[in-house]
Amino acid sequence: MTSGAQAQNLTVAMATPMQVEGAGKSPMGWIDFCKSHAADCDVKPAKPTKVRLTAARLSELDGINRKVNAAIQPVTDQELYGVEEKWTYPVDKGDCEDYVLLKRRMLMDAGWPRQALLITVVRDLKGDGHAVLTVVTDRGDYALDNQAEDVKPWFDTGYTYIKRQSQVDPNVWVLLGDGIGPVGVAAAP
Repeated sequence: MTSGAQAQNLTVAMATPMQVEGAGKSPMGWIDFCKSHAADCDVKPAKPTKVRLTAARLSELDGINRKVNAAIQPVTDQELYGVEEKWTYPVDKGDCEDYVLLKRRMLMDAGWPRQALLITVVRDLKGDGHAVLTVVTDRGDYALDNQAEDVKPWFDTGYTYIKRQSQVDPNVWVLLGDGIGPVGVAAAP
């Protein structure tokens, strides 16, 4: 984790909240994940919440993002499991969804509310499918990404945001835009 002295120097730009455009389909990876990790998916709907982003909370986000990024070697599901798509908790290797799942679980274990930790599907800078963990805070939405060490406002990633889990129910997914308009494209508002 980040030390207290480092936490005082840790800053991120003010973010904005993402706008939800409507209902979306759950990714097949999430559906399959829920079959093998039922306890993670068998949850009751809950009221949406925003985490108060203090220096200590920011330090915790930063520490977990860096810790997981350093601990997990990036490999594709095809290389690791011989299948195109498999979402699971990584041990020492995994792809982007696996990083996200581990970061989400570690943050929930540390007391963060599930409703503020949303698996989010994006198109990366190459146009490929990718996943990040979106954290909903009182200072806007931030992205934890295995392709970046720093916690960033969602619009500073350069990604096109497609869909994410609903804050109310993680088994319900919502659309964030079509990637053409200002909602889906990660650009400063």
